[in-house]
Amino acid sequence: MPIAAVLAAGMLLAPPANAAAGPATLPASQYTLSANYHQFDAVDAALVSTLGTAAVHTVMDNANHDRTGLPSSFAPAGLSTGFQFDSADNSDCANYPQGITTSRDAVGTADSGNYDGHQLVAVSWYTKASCTGASERSRITLVDWDATYPNKYRKILLVQPTGTAAAPDFQDIPIHAGGVSWYGDYLYVADTGHGMRVFDMRKILKTNTGGTADQIGHQSGSTYYAHNYAYVLPQVGTITASTTSGTNLAWSSISLDRVSKSIVMAEYTCASGCTDYPNRAPRAVRFPFAAGATTFAATTTASQALQLPWYKLNGVASHNGRWWFNSSGDKKLYYWTSATGPATHTWVGSGESLSYWEDSANADLLWSLQEGAGSRNVFAVTQATYGA
Repeated sequence: MPIAAVLAAGMLLAPPANAAAGPATLPASQYTLSANYHQFDAVDAALVSTLGTAAVHTVMDNANHDRTGLPSSFAPAGLSTGFQFDSADNSDCANYPQGITTSRDAVGTADSGNYDGHQLVAVSWYTKASCTGASERSRITLVDWDATYPNKYRKILLVQPTGTAAAPDFQDIPIHAGGVSWYGDYLYVADTGHGMRVFDMRKILKTNTGGTADQIGHQSGSTYYAHNYAYVLPQVGTITASTTSGTNLAWSSISLDRVSKSIVMAEYTCASGCTDYPNRAPRAVRFPFAAGATTFAATTTASQALQLPWYKLNGVASHNGRWWFNSSGDKKLYYWTSATGPATHTWVGSGESLSYWEDSANADLLWSLQEGAGSRNVFAVTQATYGA
């Protein structure tokens, strides 16, 4: 992103202006999910037996990248805190950050939102072949967000189990990873044309960091490579979406709503003229978890569906009846409730996913991030700044 654009994105933001129209209600019964949390049980068990697992606290004890502070030029209204990745990750033309979630999503506000002793921010990434090619793999980054620990983060490769229980293996997952939500022990990663892939944070595998950067999976004996990554997170299941509306959902972004115990998703679409994205009005849909669980039932029907008047949406969040939608193309953050109607706020450029940070002692926050190489700010603003 040019420096002028970075500075423009960092200027103090203007007050909200009422939008002309808000979302329209769609029949929620048209949208369903089918959940399979045991798709790879046999191969996953064999991989765990062969490679062994590393708990999240062990991964963070071995974190090997330093996060840095936000630049002083970055100052959106309501800015509370944030960071940048190290200089190599901040400028990397092959890897792009997309989704964001936190351990507050995973466990709530208890024990300051610690998961396995750490307060964490998790970011999903996808990798382009040779910086300009198609997606070839995806990963997450776990970032320590607790003053007790160093300002460190660690990368974990996302993999899909292959082979058999007798000969277990894994391969890359070449998805956009446009959104990520963490609930209990499960990590849900958006898979644009299908739904979500499910990962279990208790099953992070230890791999050999040798070999070459292009090697992935079983080599010989008990040696497994993963593009020189020390840790991989194998997929445990799949959440498949279906609809009777006639138009399949595009899972561009997702976010967790702890109040209604649901995941919300939104679509990136264009009003017209796009070749890589749908040219139609986007939708946002809410899917509830099974009662008393951090998993979806085998079949889940949506509890809310909306048709949206806004386009190029890269981020969605919902909490206690309130909705936020981030348009990277229009640099707007839209707010809506059925009671107050819509409001429009100026937002940062190159904006991606949103995550609601609930806090029992301080102001609740909205976390977000920018994907543009050179200005990958990961930041939190007070949610009240972006209301009606």
